[in-house]
Amino acid sequence: MSFARSWQCLRCWRLASASPALRPAPLRLKPFDPKTGNCPCTSFPTSVGRGVLLFTGRQEHRRDAKRAGDDSYHVYTLNVDGANIRRINDRGDDACSFYFPDGKRIVWTSTRDHPELPKGNYSDPSNYPQGAELYTSLLDGSDVHRLTDNTNYEAEVSVRPDGQWILFGRQVNGKIDLWRMRPDGSEPFQITHLPEWEAGGSFYFPDSKRIIFRAWKVVDQEAKKHPLPMSLFTIDDDGTDLKKITDDEGTNWSPYPAPDGHHFVFVKVVPPGNNYEIYLGDLNSPEQVRLTYNNAFDGFPVISPDGHWLLFSSSRDAAAGPHTLTLYLMDISSLHIGPPAGN
Repeated sequence: MSFARSWQCLRCWRLASASPALRPAPLRLKPFDPKTGNCPCTSFPTSVGRGVLLFTGRQEHRRDAKRAGDDSYHVYTLNVDGANIRRINDRGDDACSFYFPDGKRIVWTSTRDHPELPKGNYSDPSNYPQGAELYTSLLDGSDVHRLTDNTNYEAEVSVRPDGQWILFGRQVNGKIDLWRMRPDGSEPFQITHLPEWEAGGSFYFPDSKRIIFRAWKVVDQEAKKHPLPMSLFTIDDDGTDLKKITDDEGTNWSPYPAPDGHHFVFVKVVPPGNNYEIYLGDLNSPEQVRLTYNNAFDGFPVISPDGHWLLFSSSRDAAAGPHTLTLYLMDISSLHIGPPAGN
């Protein structure tokens, strides 16, 4: 999931992603209050700016990703009011996706050219879909360019803020590391070499140099620990200056950098039970600020380019039974994590 760089919006929304219909609740929200933990997220209103959102079909979210008429899981774009929902691809299974900085193209993962391979499971690292390739296209799904051509798993993709490199995870012989390549698929370069860790879920900070990612230990995966312990790291995109930035033994997952260059959001699993909540971290401080307070699943957070809005998935309003996620927006302008003055 990601924002187009042209993001503009005045209010906060909730979109029922299992349906194109908008749930009316035109409320202006108060900003997040870190002192009280007030979570200002609600349903989508009726006004709209120029922004476009991108969300990705993931197999662990089947009921959200498969819309009427779909026989598989696909990438969609939609406006911030929930209108103009558009499917990018119509064959294979799709997964992770991201906007280029100019907002005119996207990069996405699909098994569209490998129908002969086993389907696999995007939510099971031991059974990731082999032959998941990377593609770019225009926002309407036209002008598709295939960037990779092999039978590996290549996904968890994002784009450097200057648009010069594509960042992604590649699994070879069961081992996942971070790679980068040019937007035309040339000059592939392996960034991480971590034999004891499985790396992924990576994004660039605004300086187009430093990367944040999550990783879990191979031994923990083999031991089938649940929830799987994960740590957050930073690394420069030439493979130097690796730093572990979380110290606890819990699950620290799904990081995304803020426009100010040092804050980031991520997901922690907290008690009671396996409760997934969104937190704000800071590379310059060990302090962590909790942003969501709900016993439901809250995850996959991303921040708008101006730092005013948090987009995330949640099951907080889902009916009992099947695990259904919905997209939410939260006003986080009070956190002041937007671009530095003059940028």
